[in-house]
Amino acid sequence: MALRILILGASYGSLLASKLLMAGHRATLVCTSSTADLINREGTVVRFPLKGQVDPVAVASGELPGQLDACTPEQADPSRYDLVVLGMQESQYGQQGVRQLLARVAKARKPALAIMNMPPLPYLQRIPALRVEALETCFTEPAIWAGFDPVLVTLASPDPQAFRPADQPKNVLQVGLPTNFKAAPFGSAAATALLRRLERDIEDARFHGGEIPVKLKLHDSLFVPLAKWPMLMTGNYRCIEADGMVPIQQAVHGDLQRSREIYQWVCTLCERLGAQPGDLVPFDKYAQAAASLKKPSSAARALFGGAEHIERVDSLVQRIARQLAMRHPAIDEIVALVDARLAVNRAGQPEELEAA
Repeated sequence: MALRILILGASYGSLLASKLLMAGHRATLVCTSSTADLINREGTVVRFPLKGQVDPVAVASGELPGQLDACTPEQADPSRYDLVVLGMQESQYGQQGVRQLLARVAKARKPALAIMNMPPLPYLQRIPALRVEALETCFTEPAIWAGFDPVLVTLASPDPQAFRPADQPKNVLQVGLPTNFKAAPFGSAAATALLRRLERDIEDARFHGGEIPVKLKLHDSLFVPLAKWPMLMTGNYRCIEADGMVPIQQAVHGDLQRSREIYQWVCTLCERLGAQPGDLVPFDKYAQAAASLKKPSSAARALFGGAEHIERVDSLVQRIARQLAMRHPAIDEIVALVDARLAVNRAGQPEELEAA
């Protein structure tokens, strides 16, 4: 029998939705009214790059065996679903409508899988080494997570890179780097078994007889999603400079030795929390992938686009490091740059800056 999955966020969330539909499951995307109308009328299209093929393959939801629909946050009833996927930016969960939906998810006691760079507070509560209350200031609206049972919240590292093409409608997504979602288990055996089933179903799914990249990989370790932190601190947040932003490729390869030093320091931090070396990604593998990322990170683009809130994984890493008596000047510099730019944005004094 097909599972029903509620996905908060129709942009990045449509990537996982396509894989679920390919496996025959039912997905509902939560988004704005106009985007929901578009998706309900025309479905979604996700473009996947394939090895040895110049043009990406366009996977239209209408061609897949599963069923897709979309709704607004006010219309979503989480009690009707088997799993909830949190696919929005952390700062969006405090918005009117979304905040109330999140409370209904917690009350319904549905397993929640976050595909976010910023790990939800209930997931962090599962890491014994952390004093989570001291990390709440890193979150836009920490109170919205209070109703969740940590046993029913887990995290998948959002490693696949995807974006909405500027010249396309909002139901089209382009995958840039087709890596896998690496998920930690739930604290509940039943919820983990549900994820295991989805992992198998996505692995077996085919599109027109062919295999499409981006899988869901469930790991035994709680710490596997932390593998994204060294990548974010070495690449994504270092796109942010005092006078503008640079592509991830330049941030990483502009000074490869410095990048390696930062990356290894964050890996050490993750290991101090409980991660094993095998839970993390070697620097050389990451650097190879970063060489193809020719755009600034989404965090940098949002920041220099005037955003008053972005996901603060930089601040989270800094504060966790303090709990472990660790410090690195590059992390402090990143946090200071983000703080300064957010202060400018919140003061309503945007500056004319160009992307490198």
